[in-house]
Amino acid sequence: MPQPTIAVVGASNDRRKFGNRAVRAYARQGWDVYPVNPHETLIEGRRVYPSVGDIQVSQLDRVSLYVPPEIGLQLVEEIARKPPREFWLNPGADSPELIARAEALGLNIIVACSIVDIGESPI
Repeated sequence: MPQPTIAVVGASNDRRKFGNRAVRAYARQGWDVYPVNPHETLIEGRRVYPSVGDIQVSQLDRVSLYVPPEIGLQLVEEIARKPPREFWLNPGADSPELIARAEALGLNIIVACSIVDIGESPI
């Protein structure tokens, strides 16, 4: 069975930020992690992708957002073109407008902490 895949949008080199904690948590759980941040090249030893569209995999199981909703609104169309099996909006990344747009694009939206979902503590 292949490893599940996740794009962590808003991945960070700052180990205190949830975008970094998610990269580490998913890696510990055996996921194939694709950090996404247009301003970084390497996070936790992994190649960083400037956008979800730059990730060259046939299917992403999950895209997990760690960016403010106004940034998410700018990215949601590109994410929908992938499209992931699940689109996670972590605390602080969701807004009614982003949820409505993602629903209109047919994304399977989950508004919750994706780190907790895999059995890890986000703290």
